[in-house]
Amino acid sequence: MDTKAYVDSSYDVEYMAINKTGLYLLGRNGSAVVIRVNLSTTNFRIAKLGFSGQFSVSSFSSGKWVQEFVDPIDNCQIPTNCGKMGLCTRESTSNSPTCSCPSGFRSASQNIGGCLPNDRSYSLPTACDSTKNVSVSESNSSDVSYIKLGSGMQYFSLVFSQPDIYGVNFSVCQDVCTGNCACLGIFHENSSGSCYVLENELGSIILSDTGANDLQGYVKVLVGPTSTDPDGDNGISNQRKKFPTAAAVLLPFTGVFLLAALVFFWSKRWKFNKTEELKLGHQNSVSSDDLDGFYIPGLPQKFNYEEIELATHNFKTQIGSGGFGAVYKGTLPDKTVVAVKKITNPGTQGKKEFCTEIAVIGNIHHVNLVKLRGFCAHGRQRFLVYEYMNRGSLDRSLFGIGPALEWPERFDIALGTARGLAYLHGGCEHKIIHCDVKPENILLHDHFQAKISDFGLSKLLTPEQSSLFTTMRGTRGYLAPEWLTNSAISEKTDIYSFGMVLLELVSGRKNCSLKSISHTFNETNSGGANNSSTSSVAGLVYFPLFALEMHEQGRYLELADPRLEERVNNNEVEKLVRIALCCVHEEPALRPSMAAVVGMLEGGLPLGQPRVESLNFLRYYGRTFTEASMAEGDNRQSDAHFVFFQQDNATRSSKNTSGSNTCLSYISSQQISGPR
Repeated sequence: MDTKAYVDSSYDVEYMAINKTGLYLLGRNGSAVVIRVNLSTTNFRIAKLGFSGQFSVSSFSSGKWVQEFVDPIDNCQIPTNCGKMGLCTRESTSNSPTCSCPSGFRSASQNIGGCLPNDRSYSLPTACDSTKNVSVSESNSSDVSYIKLGSGMQYFSLVFSQPDIYGVNFSVCQDVCTGNCACLGIFHENSSGSCYVLENELGSIILSDTGANDLQGYVKVLVGPTSTDPDGDNGISNQRKKFPTAAAVLLPFTGVFLLAALVFFWSKRWKFNKTEELKLGHQNSVSSDDLDGFYIPGLPQKFNYEEIELATHNFKTQIGSGGFGAVYKGTLPDKTVVAVKKITNPGTQGKKEFCTEIAVIGNIHHVNLVKLRGFCAHGRQRFLVYEYMNRGSLDRSLFGIGPALEWPERFDIALGTARGLAYLHGGCEHKIIHCDVKPENILLHDHFQAKISDFGLSKLLTPEQSSLFTTMRGTRGYLAPEWLTNSAISEKTDIYSFGMVLLELVSGRKNCSLKSISHTFNETNSGGANNSSTSSVAGLVYFPLFALEMHEQGRYLELADPRLEERVNNNEVEKLVRIALCCVHEEPALRPSMAAVVGMLEGGLPLGQPRVESLNFLRYYGRTFTEASMAEGDNRQSDAHFVFFQQDNATRSSKNTSGSNTCLSYISSQQISGPR
């Protein structure tokens, strides 16, 4: 900053004003001075923004113009001082910089100026909002790559710009640029994880004299066999070198052969398309190549079926399955390990509608959400390519036979999952209701970082499959009561499911678990008096009811996973249990938002107090569940028989108990949200 400039406040700058006393940058609608530059008093002053980007203020004195202020003083800070991708080096002896090209680049022609990649198969892309309106995603013959700049490189705009993304690694920063057709390069700071995105136009690169080893720059390039040299020679000399003398002899014969092959394959393809059109109708007769006929902003990388088969070794290694289909492990040509999900029964929507939904999902980026890398639409088959999570799903680590998850890891998983859901509900452009929050859909990466999977996929199912998914796909135990009470489905249904997951994180077992406990049981008789009795339950226990009773007695540590052997944080156990009970309130309006849950977990908001009157449905369901488990003994029935037994028991109770209608409604609405 200029030595004449003074910072008076930290408000955002909204506009600039110049008067006879100086230059002022103003904020708060002009009521606050953010930065002031004191100049000599004069009655006539002019400000000029030069073509190069240099700003100057001059006053008229003694019959001539006198320059009072100029910024930037450093000529290397002028955006295009050395042309596009030119390297500007400061000279210690003078203010005149030296222009050259960074390592890996060469000087362009005098007509173009700036620098171009040394490798002539590389070309610098044109931003999608330029006058040519050409985007990277529309270039079918080229792949995106990045050229790493040398150490100590900086860019003029980094001095006054804020990072576009904070706290991400280089891979995430690069993916953001790849998915943005306006992005032409990135700078990533390793220590802070700051990601700077260079959009629309590239200027000169600056060689820092202070050293910027922690800041690394990358320039996006297009790689393609048809790339031409913008210098003007169009690679004519190179093309001549590639054609030996023998090519002149073989060329006519090759041309005739290719023409015959083209006619043959065209006729076969025409017949095939006509057959498919008769079978599937116009909606499903679109070939995968027809996706190139329309443009969908934000669409992730498209794979063909052969690439999917090759990556998964013909679907050799299945690593999971769920309500949406099987998941296979795969490896891309660049050695990146991915998870390929094959969607079963993807519905009758056309490929354009499918791709539109995928574009929405693909543009959702958060550190606690599994990233969608690409997709494949082959005939009526649909595949999604996700980043690979090497520690698998939460249920394997939480309920498996291996070492128990330590308490700090469990708390971090709870916080990460809450942050991911909060972003889906209110942080992205399109609100996403997950509808299937459970441990199987919470995946773990290195250091047990939690990432939510399968978000947004409910839109890709048929109505029939979606109905089966909510009742028959193993999610019973996490679904909110409103699924069966004709109430509106909102983000509060996800919050209920998250509360159930929190309880399982605390206990280390499913909410329907085998346990032997003795505890006090409270109930109210018909006269309004409270009766307390001690009961011992051996066998299956409905953990949410047990958690409610321990909350009422303040005995939170009894809920913690016994495998941890008291290696828990007492306050954090109480925090998770209280938040979980608030999340499973029967009335959706009483459940906190996911943003509030994140605030309570982080300690920024006070803990909510569970409302016992909105949790009484757990008592009704827990009694019926306990009676059923005691009656069955060791001969436990299947889930379908167990649900039928509850209905029969509830019907008998309704004949012998006053207020039975209420009891019956509680139980029927809980058969989907009760234990699995």
